[in-house]
Amino acid sequence: MRRRDFVQIIGGVALAWPLQAAAQRSGKLFRIGWFTAGPAGDVGLRRGFVEALREFGWTEGKNVIFESRDAENRLDRLPALAAELVRLKVDVIVATGTLAPLAAKEATSTIPIVMAPAGDPLGSGLVSSLAHPRGNVTGLSLMAPDLGGKRLELLKELLPGLSRVAVLWNAANPYAANVFRETERAAQTLGIEVQSLEVRGPDDFDTAFDAATAKHPEGLITVEDPLTVSNRQRIVDFAAASRLPAVHGVREFTQAGGLIAYGANLVDLARRAATYVDKILRGAKPADLPVQQPTKFDFAINLRAAKALGLTFPPSLLARADEVIE
Repeated sequence: MRRRDFVQIIGGVALAWPLQAAAQRSGKLFRIGWFTAGPAGDVGLRRGFVEALREFGWTEGKNVIFESRDAENRLDRLPALAAELVRLKVDVIVATGTLAPLAAKEATSTIPIVMAPAGDPLGSGLVSSLAHPRGNVTGLSLMAPDLGGKRLELLKELLPGLSRVAVLWNAANPYAANVFRETERAAQTLGIEVQSLEVRGPDDFDTAFDAATAKHPEGLITVEDPLTVSNRQRIVDFAAASRLPAVHGVREFTQAGGLIAYGANLVDLARRAATYVDKILRGAKPADLPVQQPTKFDFAINLRAAKALGLTFPPSLLARADEVIE
């Protein structure tokens, strides 16, 4: 073992031991509420968060316990689930997506809320400033400048003659609406016609797919949010059956067989949220912790999907990809 690795391990143990010992002496078990609009455990966000939290000395069953509330994409359940977490008097609520943090903020102005991540915290009103959140909400933002435009440019680079594209997005989510508008602006610049495929729940996908089939778009872009990500296999299967080249918002789509993905790494953002929870459980106030934006982006290409569509990627695209599935 290298000396530096040994020192890091010893340092980690030294940090964790006083924390765990103090918690055990006091009998204090901190309660962490895990809250999402989507299904439980999807794409490994909770697992990544728990693993990162353990590195700070917080171990489930020893000094922290979790209360998980998942709406399973039934948005009408969000207010009641948020109220449950407040009644349980959790010490902090970790909320993913945009709609779950909004419901949590509506339910409490005192319990700290950590976004892990939220789509567009500023635009949706979760915080009044990224640098100075004020209030009881802070954490990670999924928003990055011109995501919609970059995805459209990638599709145009693959299909130089692209003139019509369909955009699948959750119309109930302010973040998805923002990315859709960005995509529309970029499409105007590139001279591309955009077809809006709006969904609000799991039962809306078939209608959206039928609308796309009727209009014959030449490509598809999927905006990421808990609803579309948790239904990624349906979306990927539709694109494959319709022979639609598609760019999706997160790499989990290409792992499910999708053609291209470009966007922030969700698991990395969830792991970074553990830093906020650690500081808050040690006494920090959410208002004093600036909201952070994505720093790790994934550009993934699935060559198997390309072969099935009869497409060949330009070398310039392949050279820029972070992950190529062969």
